[in-house]
Amino acid sequence: MKTSSAKAKGRNLQKWAAARLLEHAPELEGDDVKSTSMGAGGEDVMLSPAARKIYPWQIECKSYARIAVYDFYNQACSHGTHEPVVFIKQNQCKPLVIVDADYFVRNFRNGIQTNQGK
Repeated sequence: MKTSSAKAKGRNLQKWAAARLLEHAPELEGDDVKSTSMGAGGEDVMLSPAARKIYPWQIECKSYARIAVYDFYNQACSHGTHEPVVFIKQNQCKPLVIVDADYFVRNFRNGIQTNQGK
């Protein structure tokens, strides 16, 4: 894959993430959540102070042709009708949770954020 194509995939994911965050926070303006330029240091999606109050996150976006965690997620999907959640852990690292991005953003706005720090 050409470097320009790879960067376009990453840029598209950043724009998708920014759009989803704005969609679930109608009180924000378009410039409160911005996809940064490719190659810029720091966060991939920049949040204004107003957006940071809603989404207290540092956002990094990665888009690859294949990521193994999708196999785990698909396995969780096959187990039933509830929302699939995957816990993963790498040696010497803390555990992470994988959920659908829209599910996460929607539910973060609906109350998960109230449990922050507990």
